[in-house]
Order: sequence, then structure tokens, then C-alpha cells
Amino acid sequence: MSENVKKFVWYDLMTSDLKAAGDFYSKVVGWGTMDSGIVERPYHIFTKGQSFIGGLMPVPPDAAGAPPAWMGYIGVDNVDAYVKRVTDAGGQVRRAPEDIPNGIGRFAIVADPHGVTFALFSSPTGDPPTETLNELGHIGWHELYAGDLESAWGFYSGLFGWEKSSSFDMGPMGEYRIFTTGGSTAGGMMTKMPQSPMPFWIFYFNVDEINAAVERIKQAGGQVFNGPMEVPGGQWIVQAFDPQGAMFALVTPRP
Repeated sequence: MSENVKKFVWYDLMTSDLKAAGDFYSKVVGWGTMDSGIVERPYHIFTKGQSFIGGLMPVPPDAAGAPPAWMGYIGVDNVDAYVKRVTDAGGQVRRAPEDIPNGIGRFAIVADPHGVTFALFSSPTGDPPTETLNELGHIGWHELYAGDLESAWGFYSGLFGWEKSSSFDMGPMGEYRIFTTGGSTAGGMMTKMPQSPMPFWIFYFNVDEINAAVERIKQAGGQVFNGPMEVPGGQWIVQAFDPQGAMFALVTPRP
């Protein structure tokens, strides 16, 4: 992968109930949880087999009032330099760069020009191996419902080297643009629907059969708000809220 192309490398769930959230995703996606060993604050790790999928943490005190939510981390070589690049491109800083305990790395919380929050992350050991979009229990798709597709595309592609691979005309809903990171298909973006109160990123977790997964969501106390539905390529998706209110999605791997 080109050094100029950056990708999502980590995901955090900030929630109001660590145990309940851990139990929910264990039932729905098949993840395990383990303590991170960070003593400064509660932080658990979602696992799938031997792989680390993401983090699980309380909503931070300095974000009091913020709803539970998933956040994606984009790997960069220098967090501080990229924070400046984000602001120069019209984005905002939500949490200034700081080191993560135990020498894990450095991060900052930022937002794109439309207010969509994401994180920047650098690690002394480099980025983890690239996930395959078809691996069960891993992240299979990254989707941005943008404040405006063209300006959001300019922001992310300019900063992180993402490239357009194809697009779909969705009629009144506009264009759905698929992007790659270093040649690998990574996700899509579109202008958000007028009825959506704000733009957002949503992350899709791979499951083997969508109808069974929908039943698991409902039985575990979650709420489906879109789908299940088939999308181009023969995949099935569903979008939902977990019991604490964090938005997520599930997808079946490509045939």
C-alpha cells in the first residue's frame, strides 16, 4: 500500500453500559471481550478468535451527554501533522493529540467539515494487517452519509489518498460512490437523506446469514431501523441500534 494512502485501522464503541454492550455484540456478531490492561481508565477489547476487532469504553467524562456511538480510527504516520492537515482542509479538532498508555500509540479526535467525527491514530509498530472484507466477525464495509458528497469526497480523498472505484445512480437519493484504499475496496459514501438529522459514519460487521442475524439483534434487545435488504453485488445488509443506542450495521460477505 502506498504510504500516502491511509485506511481505517481500529474501531471504538463508546457506550453507557460496558457489560450489556459486550454481551449484545457477543450474541449478535460472535465477539469475545477481554480487558486491555490499561489501568488509567476502563477499556476492553472486542475479539474474534485471535484477532482484535475494536475497543469498548465508557462515554468519556469530557463528552458528557454524547450518545453511545461507534468511532473509526484512520491510521496515519504523524497524528499531530495530520491534525493540522484536517483543520487546513476545513475540519475541526474535538480532542487534541495525546499518547495512549502502555506505548500503544498516539491519537486525536477530529471531525470533517460537516461535523462527522472520526479519529486519527499512529502506532510505533505500524498499522495492523489489512482485513479482508469477507472475513466473518470483521469489519466488512465503511459507509459515510455525508453532509455533501462532493465536498466530503474532496476532504477524505485529499487527506487520505482514497480513490473512486465505481458509483451507482440511486435516482432521487443521488450517487453512491465506492472508494478504495490502496487498491482495496473499503466502503462507500453518499449525501445523507434530508430526514437524517446529521451526517455520520456507519460500520458494517460481517455475519454469515442476515435473517438469523436480525433475529439475534431483536432477541438481544437491539432495534432494526433499515432492512434487511439486498444491495448490488448480491450482499445483504441491515442497519440497527444496539440496546444503548449506538448505530451499527451488518453485512453478508460477497458471494
